[in-house]
This record gives sequence, structure tokens and C-alpha cells, in this order.
Amino acid sequence: MPAAPFRRRLDRCQTRDYIATMPSGYLLDNAGAEAPIRFNALSALFDPGTIRHLQERGVGPGWYCLEIGAGSGSIARWLADRVGPTGHVLATDIDPRHLQSVTLPNLEVRRHDISTDPLPEATFDLVHARLVLMHLPRREGVLARLISALKPGGWLVEEEYDASSMRPDPAASPGEILLKTQIAIWKLMEDNGVNLRYGRQLFGRLRTHGLAEVGAEAMASMSHHGSAGMSILRANYLQLRQLLIDGNYVSQEQFEQDLARLDDPEFMGPTAVMWSAWGRRR
Repeated sequence: MPAAPFRRRLDRCQTRDYIATMPSGYLLDNAGAEAPIRFNALSALFDPGTIRHLQERGVGPGWYCLEIGAGSGSIARWLADRVGPTGHVLATDIDPRHLQSVTLPNLEVRRHDISTDPLPEATFDLVHARLVLMHLPRREGVLARLISALKPGGWLVEEEYDASSMRPDPAASPGEILLKTQIAIWKLMEDNGVNLRYGRQLFGRLRTHGLAEVGAEAMASMSHHGSAGMSILRANYLQLRQLLIDGNYVSQEQFEQDLARLDDPEFMGPTAVMWSAWGRRR
């Protein structure tokens, strides 16, 4: 009997070391070819809700705003238009390559690692972040620093996934499919310090930090052929392909089968739940 083909296996430490060599040190690195596709799909799916929450917090002319992990800058551009010439928006990212084309007189782009780089205290009327803290190992310390960066009376609007509470379940909704590659992605993320339930925890965390007028709201949609949710899934699968296969999180054969399933017009499944939470610094 011929010997089974050798496959490289990465243990948890090796995987983390490899991720650390990426420009941003994150699994879903901004340098990946799939990043623009993901940014566009995230904007299509979540920007309307984000903008509504920002409007309800009263963002307006003259505000000084901080946008953390600005990505492609869709929310930063909206904020710059909203605060007008008397306001200012600071948009930061650990890898701001997708912000280079954003040139507005009241919008400043800065390379910044929120885990380690300093922030001014008591400076901003608004601090906003989306899908940032769940990826950070020192997320609680970062959250405290974001709150300290607010002026008294300033608003924090924080948005993160809960990828655990509403997973695809054919027993609940015939036609939903939970792919093995999706389970593998969750496992890879958990092994590398991502908190897949952090969105669910935001409301309690903001109250623990002493913010006033704390509130939270959740949003999810059904991913299906041609939807923004499906574009996010595909981008994530393609960007993480090698780590998943080399790390034995999923076989190459299973991965290719699951990737092909994303093109099936009958395939469907709920997106992760996006929790938006807000509170005002006392």
C-alpha cells in the first residue's frame, strides 16, 4: 500500500508565528487580495445600520471623531461629511493602505496600532469601531482606552460579531447548511485569540466601564447566492485557505467542496449577528 501523502501541519504556536509575519498581524489581513471585496460587502451589509446609530447619537457639525480600524474608509467619509468644515475625523488602521485615496480636508488618516500606540485622552466627541476589538488579545484594555479618549459626554459606538448564537441549523430552517470549512474557520480564529461572542458581551462591558445611556441592538441577515453576506464568506474562505489546509483544520478536498457550495443557488445560512452597542462617557 503506498504511503499517505505528507501534509505539513502547523501547531497553534506555529500558526500564530506565521500570522505575526503578516503586515497587520491579523488573520484577515488588509494586505490580502480579498480585502477590498470584504470591505465592499461589509459596507453594503452594515453601513446603513452603523450610520443610523451614529445619527441617533447626534453626530453633527463641529464634532471631533475617531474611527478605529477604518478599513476602506466608508464610515470615515460619512463622518467627515456629517461634521463638516468645522469638525474633524481621525481615521486609523494598523494597515491603512485602503485609505490612501481618501482625501478630504477634515479627514486625517493615520497608521496606528490600537493595542499599543497611544491615544489622546478626553479629546473626542465620538469614538467608533467595527469588527476590531474581537480580534485583539488585550481587548478589555483597549476598550478602556477608547473610553478614556472621549470627552465627558462623548459617545462610544462599538460594533462586533457574535458568531456563536445563531449558526446555520437545518433543523430550525430547512435549507440552511453548516459547512465544515466554516466550523474550521471558527476553530482557527478561536485558536488565535478571536472572541467569537464579543458582540453579545458589549452591552454588559459598556455598563461595567461606567458609561451612561448604554444601549445595544443586533442585526443579522440570510446569506445566499449573490448576497453581500455570501461575498464575505467567500472572501474569508479564500484568504484563509492555506492556513486552514496547512494547519489540518480542514482537508483540501473538503475545502474545495465547501467553496463550490457557495455558488449553489440553493445554499443559504444566517450571517453572524452584528451587535451595535453605545454609551456616553459621564
